Amino acid sequence: MTNAARIAVVTGGTTGIGLATARYLLQRGYRVAIFGQNEGHVENAKDCLGREFGADRIFARTVDLGQPAQITTFFRELEQGWGSVAVLVCNAGVSPKGVDGPAPFSEVSLDEWNFVLSVNLTGAMLCCQAVLPGMVRHGFGRIVFIGSVAGRTLPRIAGSAYVASKAAIAGLARSLVWPYAAHGITVNVVAPGRIATAMAGASGNQINRAAITRIPAGRMGDPHEVAAVVGFLADDEAAFVNGAILDVNGGEYAPA
Repeated sequence: MTNAARIAVVTGGTTGIGLATARYLLQRGYRVAIFGQNEGHVENAKDCLGREFGADRIFARTVDLGQPAQITTFFRELEQGWGSVAVLVCNAGVSPKGVDGPAPFSEVSLDEWNFVLSVNLTGAMLCCQAVLPGMVRHGFGRIVFIGSVAGRTLPRIAGSAYVASKAAIAGLARSLVWPYAAHGITVNVVAPGRIATAMAGASGNQINRAAITRIPAGRMGDPHEVAAVVGFLADDEAAFVNGAILDVNGGEYAPA
C-alpha cells in the first residue's frame, strides 16, 4: 500500500511537534487527520496545511482528550469519511506550569494530577483502542507515542504529573508490542529533549539557557527533527523496529 492510500492521525497536531509531524507526513503522501483542544489553533493549522497540501488531504477537529466521548466521535467521523487509520501519533500533552515553573510535588493538587494523566496517558490509551481494530483488520499499523526525556531520566524542568505520565507512556507502549506484532503493527516511543516549541517558551529565557548548557549539541532541537524520526517509524522500512524508545535530545541523555 502506498502512503497516498494511508491515513495518519496526529493528536495535538496543531502546533509544535504535532504540526511539524503532520506536515512531514503530508509531504510523504499521507492523508492526515489532526485534532487539538484550542479551536483557533485547529482552524489555523487546517487552513495552513490545506493551502500547502490540499484541503482534501486534511481532516481537522477540535477535541478535548480529557473527554472520552469527543475522542469516540472524532474517530467515528474519520472512519466514516476516510476509512481506517494506518498511523497513530499520540503527541498531545499538557504540562501545567506557574510563573515560577511547575508546582512542587507537595503542592500538586489532585485535580492537576488527574487532569494531566487523563490527557497525556488515558487519552492516548483511548486513541489506541479506537484505531487498533482497524489496524488488525488490515494487517498493518504504526503507533508512535511522543514521550519525553523527563520520563527517561532525572527531570529538571517538568512537574511530577507530567513526568509520571510520560514514564507511563513507555509502559503502555510495551504492553501493546506482543499482542499486536503478529498483525503487522509496531508500537514505539520517541522521547524528545528540549525542543523549540511554544510549550518550551522563548529560547532565550533563563530555563532554556540553562538547558542548553546540558545539551552536548549546544542548542535546542527543532520540531522537524522529531517529526523526521516519527516519519521513519511510520514507514514500511521500520517494520522491525518495535517496542523501542528513540531519544531525540542532542545528547542530553544517552542511555547505555
